[in-house]
Amino acid sequence: MTDLTLLSRRALDACATLAAHTEVPGEITRTFLCPPSRDVTAFLTAWAHELGLEVRVDAAGNLRARRAGPTPDAPTLYLGSHVDTVPNAGAFDGVLGVTLAFAVAEALRGEALPFALELLAFSEEEGVRFGVPFIGSRALTGTLEPLLTLRDAQGVSVLDALRAYGLDDAALPDAAARGEALGFLEFHIEQGPVLQAAGAAVGVVSAIVGQDRVLLDFTGQAAHAGTTPMGHRRDALAAAARFAVAAEELARATPGLVATVGVMTVRPGAINVIPGSAHCTLDLRHEDDAVRAGALEALLNAARTFAEERGVTLAVTHKMAQPAIPMDAAFRDLLRSAASQQGLSAPDLVSGAGHDAMILADTMPAAMLFLRSPNALSHHPDEMVNPEDVDAALRVGVAFVRALAEREGAR
Repeated sequence: MTDLTLLSRRALDACATLAAHTEVPGEITRTFLCPPSRDVTAFLTAWAHELGLEVRVDAAGNLRARRAGPTPDAPTLYLGSHVDTVPNAGAFDGVLGVTLAFAVAEALRGEALPFALELLAFSEEEGVRFGVPFIGSRALTGTLEPLLTLRDAQGVSVLDALRAYGLDDAALPDAAARGEALGFLEFHIEQGPVLQAAGAAVGVVSAIVGQDRVLLDFTGQAAHAGTTPMGHRRDALAAAARFAVAAEELARATPGLVATVGVMTVRPGAINVIPGSAHCTLDLRHEDDAVRAGALEALLNAARTFAEERGVTLAVTHKMAQPAIPMDAAFRDLLRSAASQQGLSAPDLVSGAGHDAMILADTMPAAMLFLRSPNALSHHPDEMVNPEDVDAALRVGVAFVRALAEREGAR
């Protein structure tokens, strides 16, 4: 019998190996289709070949490692996560979900399954390079095409990036999931404090919050800081700063709402010049779409007021509006049962972050198993996991797949 503890250590060791494949020496930074992505693909391909899996890289750069089902028309269970990172990231966000998927497949090698098993290493989830996330998983759902014209900071489009990497954009339709999809399971670190506070190694995600991403451009008039009286100023930064504080205040007063102004760019940016323009972003999230929509309307109305009070114009660009996504109830039940079999409590919790599971949930049953984040940090070099929690997650994952096999075999 396969030693699951050893396999969980392999999953952890693989995260350390993949962390070395980075665009920036001394930190972990790996954006969509950067050169180190090829090293990640090569490492995972070698592991997949060791397991006897059929490997391909689809037209969006996703690595697909497949174990065939017992018949050509058998449904497919998908396991995986993403391998891109934010700048100066930790080693486990996304990547651990991929290595755990491979570990599950290794644990089940030689066991008969009534379905195909496909491991996914999504090329892009974070939205760092092109400002919009989930390029990888959108390819599986056939919804990538509208993003192909997006451009990065260097003016390169998504389409250009695919071609420059050697991918065939004409084959993008072939990246879509084909045949019957049994569902998708994603392992992921929690990236927050809930499981740590509950003393739980793992948790079952009940829903993924909806989110809005909005760009706000305040435009006033740059002028001399010493010779322009306060009543004659059109200070763009003052309006934007007031908006940032209003977003914080509303989120603190609204249970479950989180609001972040994560970017503030001020021009001309001199100590003795009144800011003529201020560009900022808003990231707004809540599990209830109606609450989130109401908060967004209130904040944009406030932003317009702050601008008008200062003689400043405001332009608003909506970059993303993603509804809240509930996870599949049957898969959640199987995960809780699998955890119970391992002597683990697996509390339900809402994911405050977006994940590939929310994209795939549009086309198939989807579920997520969170692992505790001991220091509640993510998108940070000090991101942590407990080895024993990785072991627990692997055991739950293997038990989940076996329970699903039993369910499907009984049909």
